[in-house]
Amino acid sequence: MTKFLRKILMVFALFSIGLGSALAQEEVVKPNLFQEFQSLQMAEEKFQLFFDSTNRYKDNSAYDWQAIVNKYHKEAENVNDSLSIMKYEIMQAQLFYDIGDYSKSVAIANELYSKWEGTSLESKRILLDLIDNNYAKLGLYDRQFEIRNEKRELGLSDKVVFYDIYSNLGLHRKAMDDYIKEMLKTVGEFDYYGQAEYHNNVGTYLFLDLSTPTALTYFKKAESFINIYLTDIRRDKSDLEIEKGNLLKGIIEGNIGKCYALLKEFDLAIPLLETSITTLQGSNLGRPSNELIVNTLELADCYLQKEEYDRARDLLKKVAAPATVENVVRRNGLLAAYFAKTNDYKSSVDYLKRNVRINDSLVKNETSMKKQQLAAVAGQEIEYSKKMMEAQKLDLDKSKTDLLAKEERINIVFISLIFTLLGFAGLVYAYIKSIKNQRLIENQKEMIEAALVEKDSLLKEIHHRVKNNLQMVSSLLSLQTKNTRSKAAIQALEEGKSRVKAMALIHQKLYQNEDLSVIEMQGYIESLINSVQSVYKKGGHNINIIIDAEGVELDIDRAIPFGLILNELVSNSFKYAFPDEVRKETEEKISIYLSKDSEKGYFEYSDNGVGLPEESDLNQNASMGIRLMNRLANQLQSTLNIDKTSEGVRYWFNFK
Repeated sequence: MTKFLRKILMVFALFSIGLGSALAQEEVVKPNLFQEFQSLQMAEEKFQLFFDSTNRYKDNSAYDWQAIVNKYHKEAENVNDSLSIMKYEIMQAQLFYDIGDYSKSVAIANELYSKWEGTSLESKRILLDLIDNNYAKLGLYDRQFEIRNEKRELGLSDKVVFYDIYSNLGLHRKAMDDYIKEMLKTVGEFDYYGQAEYHNNVGTYLFLDLSTPTALTYFKKAESFINIYLTDIRRDKSDLEIEKGNLLKGIIEGNIGKCYALLKEFDLAIPLLETSITTLQGSNLGRPSNELIVNTLELADCYLQKEEYDRARDLLKKVAAPATVENVVRRNGLLAAYFAKTNDYKSSVDYLKRNVRINDSLVKNETSMKKQQLAAVAGQEIEYSKKMMEAQKLDLDKSKTDLLAKEERINIVFISLIFTLLGFAGLVYAYIKSIKNQRLIENQKEMIEAALVEKDSLLKEIHHRVKNNLQMVSSLLSLQTKNTRSKAAIQALEEGKSRVKAMALIHQKLYQNEDLSVIEMQGYIESLINSVQSVYKKGGHNINIIIDAEGVELDIDRAIPFGLILNELVSNSFKYAFPDEVRKETEEKISIYLSKDSEKGYFEYSDNGVGLPEESDLNQNASMGIRLMNRLANQLQSTLNIDKTSEGVRYWFNFK
């Protein structure tokens, strides 16, 4: 009996082992995306799977995909299947783009673009998007306008947008303003993925514009929205939507990490950058994305700053193909810093020389090309705006013609009624007269509105020209500085140039603003601080600048004196408040506060630097800067007050 039970148990064990092996084999042979692509029979099915997959390079590289697509393309050519040939050629163009051969990709795409009769609307959209992206990578921004206009005419987009082109050309603030106007009204309140993408893009423009603290705020908002999106169980999400959400979260975490790195908070930056790099690597095993390269370089820089040189070196070795000129320069600079830290000065100098050669050749050419591209894009945007206005005018004229025709028919009816119903003649006459009066009022209203629009345009043009003239004055002062040897004269010229820039910034803000009568002071102060900071900020200091002027708007008569006063105060703080020989244990800080109600305003400025000298006599106004600020305060019908504190100095005044 025991032997019989043993036999039964042995058979059961063998059966279990066999069943487990069968199940394991079933899991192993489950096809991945690349295998599923090969199992499909129709070119249309392969095409849909290829472009519907965001992480098609997760298990196989772009080169593996390129080899198999080339094989299918040749088979289609052998049987002269023109529709399949076109599908495979679009995939080939996308693969060349993913590999980084943008010239080859756009050549194939343009070839298809010239002979795409009979192609589906979805294929046209993919092809036009691909050409658009290639032109962006190649820096041919003026050509992007043609493609985007084509998409608009085909009904694939509502209008032609320019904000990403302006950002690529270095005008990040304008790009952000255009992007906000375009996208803010399209993102729904409960579209958490869209909200995350919107706040991440706005933060990116601010980060590129060097407004790091404000950018960090937007990135954190984006992180909150993407976390809500991924954890929201009320809405079913497909695997593709989850992959896109995790990828966007990785990008946002990398952006937050870069902000912390720029703010020297490396312990906060490093884990975020590492998490972002892991996410980006897991989503795509083909050619490294630009975000992955930039985050890797930023992480290497953090380890260099923390003197963990081996980790920094390992990361820099991984960045084998930086792709863009900016990444190449950044990698060379980090390698130079690494070798300098490890006392290999020969290698350090070698990498520095590489950057010098790049700056002497590629960067200059790129700068020249960007200027030409900017002029071309700006001209196209103006031309596009004119065409849109002409189209609207034609629609308006057509509406007026239809209205006039309708009114003529109404008049005929009225005349018929007069002959038919003589008793209502007086009433009909009064009605017609009222219609004519109303039409006259509407015409006068249109003339007044047109005059107001023309006036606003002229005012914007005047402010724009004043800003350009002030910039020319600033350039002349810079030229004079280069030809002057006297340190006192150079300092005076630099101070004059700074004041001219402060006034130019006022006019720039005016013509960029919808309301020409006032200036939004929070943005103006941030821009002014960035301008002064780029000139006076010293190495070794990390000054925290706190600005509280949200919602305050001033007219030009008050904004110009205020801007000049603030320019003097910030310049003095950077020049004198935090000298290199004095290192503070507490955080070096500048505070700016501006408030306003219907009757009066209040301004306060303070820093915690070394303060004013004890022997200085504030009443004599010996300093030209203080005399200038007092006169400017008089223009605001106020008096500048100066308080010496135990640590730093405080300036304040009230104004009407």
